[in-house]
Amino acid sequence: MNLLDLVPHRELIAAHKPWPRARVDEEGWLKAIDLLAAGEATLLGFWGEASAVHLALLGERPEVVVVSLECASGKFPSVSARHPPALRLERAIRDLFGLDAVGATDTRPWLDHGVWGKRVPLGKIAAPREEGPYPFLPSEGEGLHQIAVGPVHAGIIEPGHFRFTANGEYVVRLEQRLGYVHKGIESLMSGASLEAGAKLAGRTSGDSTVAYAFAFARAVEAALQIDAPPRATYLRALMAELERLANHFGDIGAICNDASFTMIHAQTAILRERVLRAADAAFGHRLMMDIIVPGGAARDIAREGARAIRVLLVEIRKAFPRLVELYDNTASLQDRTVTSGIVKREYAQTFGAGGYVGRAAGRAFDVRRNLAYEPYDQLSFEVPVLDAGDVNARVWIRIREVEQSLSLIDQILDRLPAGAIKTPLEPRGTASEGMALNEAFRGDVLVWLRLDGDGGIDRCHLRDASWFQWPLLEAAIEDNIVADFPLCNKSFNCSYSGADI
Repeated sequence: MNLLDLVPHRELIAAHKPWPRARVDEEGWLKAIDLLAAGEATLLGFWGEASAVHLALLGERPEVVVVSLECASGKFPSVSARHPPALRLERAIRDLFGLDAVGATDTRPWLDHGVWGKRVPLGKIAAPREEGPYPFLPSEGEGLHQIAVGPVHAGIIEPGHFRFTANGEYVVRLEQRLGYVHKGIESLMSGASLEAGAKLAGRTSGDSTVAYAFAFARAVEAALQIDAPPRATYLRALMAELERLANHFGDIGAICNDASFTMIHAQTAILRERVLRAADAAFGHRLMMDIIVPGGAARDIAREGARAIRVLLVEIRKAFPRLVELYDNTASLQDRTVTSGIVKREYAQTFGAGGYVGRAAGRAFDVRRNLAYEPYDQLSFEVPVLDAGDVNARVWIRIREVEQSLSLIDQILDRLPAGAIKTPLEPRGTASEGMALNEAFRGDVLVWLRLDGDGGIDRCHLRDASWFQWPLLEAAIEDNIVADFPLCNKSFNCSYSGADI
């Protein structure tokens, strides 16, 4: 039976592509929550509008459905009350749109730090907000003390506050507070042109600019029911794999650096720089920003671009295996990473954790395979999965993904078709909706949007993989020592910006 068949009282929205969206009543909404709570579906996304809320669900087949509930009274049955992974998204909906989740156990603000100058900026119904200091959750017990870290950190990183409750050196509870880099992207998207929207999407989380632009372009193309040219799809995948390589090299080195093994950090930094230079030679921008656009690509690969990338692959294949051997044979390094920051398999499944966080804890999900999109449906690759769920496992998933990306880049360059790189965009004359999921280096990125009849953006929601990974970091650090937090945190490398929309 299809997942949608399990949701009663539904009205299909024909304009939504490529997966079905259904408008449901409260009974249908509660049934969708039942599916999540029972583990029969995974939460892919949860977002709001001025008078409606939407849930994107992933079934086991796999299949994707979106269910929507009109909130005429400004209220809806809480999802987080029965499915905790929805909590932060639910709190963000309240901050932005003023919609109250009936039955929610945590109604504290999430994105709203009281500095916007207005309440519920995207909503119709003003919602009250409690003034005063942010109420962190209490911890009680003999010998407990608190350690406050951030939001300003020692390194050049984005701001986030971490409140530790510890017993001696051992962490009893970690609570995060984010939202410091809220950019108002969803507000800026409303009324924007597709060109402006593509630029905004690519700046949701700068280290994943290719993945976001890729997902945004595919969502637009789904809404307009057009296809990007084959050459453009291969160029997009080439950029996506280069972005994955650069970030994985940076992460592997940074994890080793936090374990006081700087040699690997220095060497992976060199490899990352090589990737960025090859990307610049091929596409004219080190991060390949603003090159993927709705309809295809804004520019083709440079004449010498393919050669620069092939030289890069030779360099990586020569240097990287030696670094992997060094990592694996350094006992002091293994002592820090093995059994540290364990994510339990059931937590990864419940939270739908993507990327290396989920795959290191046994969740075998990769959008490139499970919900394959062009050109990955034509390419051969493996999805590495481990069960340990610790820092070491997250390093090894990155190592294996580097190896897979090298193979994918070879295949893409060998098969790169000739032809056009962009399909003209033609407004449909009526409102249309599109949705896409893309595999970023952290995991799955979701983009949902509604276009007006002239091709402009009426509403757009972007969801980073970090929304479902940040809470798992809180669980993973429990019973570890405080000094291991930087190591655990770096092994997750969640995006602040991507979660602060």
